[in-house]
Amino acid sequence: MSSHVAPVDDPLPTSWIGRVRNRLEHDLPYEKLLPETQPAYVASWIYVFGVLTLAAFGGIVLSGVVLAFEGPSWYHSSSTGLYVNSLHFWSVQLFFLFMVVHLTGKFFMAAWRGNRALTWITGVVALVVSIGAALTGYLIQTNFDAQWIAFEAKDGLNAVGIGAWFNVANLGQNLLIHVFLMPAVLAVLVVLHLLLVRLRGVVPPIDAAEVEAVGTDGGAS
Repeated sequence: MSSHVAPVDDPLPTSWIGRVRNRLEHDLPYEKLLPETQPAYVASWIYVFGVLTLAAFGGIVLSGVVLAFEGPSWYHSSSTGLYVNSLHFWSVQLFFLFMVVHLTGKFFMAAWRGNRALTWITGVVALVVSIGAALTGYLIQTNFDAQWIAFEAKDGLNAVGIGAWFNVANLGQNLLIHVFLMPAVLAVLVVLHLLLVRLRGVVPPIDAAEVEAVGTDGGAS
């Protein structure tokens, strides 16, 4: 005679690691992290600028890594260094262009709708951090432009109390902030922003429900 043993439910985790694992499995299932399909309205051009911003950010990081290894003397005297430095510069210009268009488009779409406020906030904070990264980037050019920018910015930063701990004339300090601190903070914000987009979904256009309703009525009639 065979005996049947009823399955035993998995016990609740007793450690913080188990609780974190369960929370991640609940909030970030693979279907949300790696979706195979997207809503039809994502085909609109305004949804492209988020990806373009990420692509430009990748160009900044790759060219910045090369510049960090080779040093200022290389990109001031070598034709190859000048080329990589130009790639870095124009990647930054495209990054800000795409990010501003992306944020402007999402602002007029009221992208904080549908419990997406934190997604919007992380995007805005990423823009502010990027401005700080750009400033320190200009300060470490080690040329006349960098000196002029530093001493023009000094009085303004001192006026708001930032100059007490952020010395724009300190090349070593600005180099570390630009190469390590700012990219690390920005990378965390970008990852968090993308996770929130996956978790909350892509924000639909304001009139998405009306468009769908019109399409439904038209198909039924």
